[in-house]
Amino acid sequence: MKKKIVAVALSAVLVTGCASIISKSEYGVAINSNPDRASFVVLNRSGQKIHSGVTPSTVTLKSSAGYFRGETYTVELTKKGFSPKSYTLTSSVDGWYLGNILFGGLLGILIIDPATGAMYSLPDRVDISLDENISSLSSQTLTIATIGSLTEEQRGQLVKL
Repeated sequence: MKKKIVAVALSAVLVTGCASIISKSEYGVAINSNPDRASFVVLNRSGQKIHSGVTPSTVTLKSSAGYFRGETYTVELTKKGFSPKSYTLTSSVDGWYLGNILFGGLLGILIIDPATGAMYSLPDRVDISLDENISSLSSQTLTIATIGSLTEEQRGQLVKL
């Protein structure tokens, strides 16, 4: 009986990848902006719209774009009175993927974790600061003129310093 348990446990370890056991292939990523209430769109590496919403918000994103291919997302933010901003969100190799050296073996390294996407991870949150649009700060204009270009009425309004 003990031999069967050991055999089942050993085969489970050899057939699965380390990152697939410990990690995941989809992540909840919090998208925050300063100031809040900015509209955002998330595009994948192919330019397809994955999600849209208003900050703060949490979206579920896949960490992989295919076999041995991490995903890259572009987060585009817009808010009235602020310049539009883009942020690139890139997946990175999950630390648990390296656990295949000890636990998952070649199947985990070459097949299971790359196929499931568990070899990659995404950050928990993205914080993006928007810049105020300078053209919306003031509607007043400044005009520089020489005294010779002024009308008599305008010259009469001048104050001597």
